[in-house]
Amino acid sequence: MAEYTRKQVIDEAHKLANMVANIEEIDRFKQLEAKLNKNQKIQSLITKIKTLQKQAVNFQAYGKKEAQKKVDAEIDRLQQEIDEIPIVQEFKDSQVEINDLLQLVSNTIAREVTNEVIRSTDGDVLAGQTGSKVSGSSCGH
Repeated sequence: MAEYTRKQVIDEAHKLANMVANIEEIDRFKQLEAKLNKNQKIQSLITKIKTLQKQAVNFQAYGKKEAQKKVDAEIDRLQQEIDEIPIVQEFKDSQVEINDLLQLVSNTIAREVTNEVIRSTDGDVLAGQTGSKVSGSSCGH
């Protein structure tokens, strides 16, 4: 069995990260993000939301519940307006796609590490048990 140093594993992780960062889905995400950042309507709405969020914090701090409710409602309305812009939905879909991919990569690595540990101890991968369990033994008597 091959032995690897911690550094070699980390170096390979960096290579894998670089590969993932250069796939089509990430390119699409970057393009959409750039479009969002250039869209004046979206940027204007975001600025309004940030201003209203500061007001909401102040109203909450001073116990002005009615004013806070009105500001929160306006924030929700502006957020909905943003969400209805097609490029925003595309961007959110892209984020979900990338998160799913990262989860898949992470889960695959975790599963394969576990399976390799099981195999290397002559365990049962299907049962998810390493070979370190003593089978049918009564303390060596």
